[in-house]
Amino acid sequence: MSSVLRPAATSQDPLIPGQYRPVTSDFAIAPPVSVVIPAMNEAENLPYVFKTLPDWIHEVVLVDGNSTDDTVQVARELWPEIKVVEQRGKGKGDALITGFAACTGEIIVMVDADGSADGGEIVSYVSALVGGADFAKGSRFANGGGTDDMTPIRKLGNRVLTSVVNHKFGARYTDLCYGYNAFWKRCLDEIALDCAGFEIETLMNIRVVKAGLRVQEVPSHEFERIHGVSNLRAVHDGLRVLRVILRERAARPRRQRTAAMAPGASRGEVS
Repeated sequence: MSSVLRPAATSQDPLIPGQYRPVTSDFAIAPPVSVVIPAMNEAENLPYVFKTLPDWIHEVVLVDGNSTDDTVQVARELWPEIKVVEQRGKGKGDALITGFAACTGEIIVMVDADGSADGGEIVSYVSALVGGADFAKGSRFANGGGTDDMTPIRKLGNRVLTSVVNHKFGARYTDLCYGYNAFWKRCLDEIALDCAGFEIETLMNIRVVKAGLRVQEVPSHEFERIHGVSNLRAVHDGLRVLRVILRERAARPRRQRTAAMAPGASRGEVS
């Protein structure tokens, strides 16, 4: 049996403290899981975010983008052991990179602070990783996924950009611009993130393919933001995503490692 995946302990097979974390009634995992939440003025939404997070995760890292409301105080009340990191730069990409650096877990999960993500789905992402994937990519358009929060113009733009990435990089993604993803922390050494804005998700999706990492899409449902207004600007951010695609296409190819694909999946392929 795998060293990172086994049936959950029973009364005849007691759980070894500090070694395995029960995830469901069927199995437990050894790798610690860190959840990174970039947030700026999301105090009203955090209760909805935290109530869905599973209690077996190792740590929650909140990256505070200089909030002027009670974001940090609310987060500490909801999750007393939370690790709060102050963002010194600007942009979602900068916040995520800051959060990743602060993580101590072997698995990192990216979760938005607006209440659009269901923390209960984290088990699916973790299962994909311990099952053999390097990068578990959330998809609103894979079978079983969905979205309540995309306008027709954003859906069209996402579809076009996804097609371009699939064609240019040999991926088989069904969704490109989505921020609910998970990966082994060791992958950060191979994708070398270096952008500050919303295009961070696209950059990650491209570089995991260029690095030859094993990708498995995970169906995910995106809900509407609960409170506040999104900072996303469809046309402006779409152009930034396109510039990233063109830049990565023109860049020298990264050395790809030879690796077996995750069971039932290939680079960017839905399993």
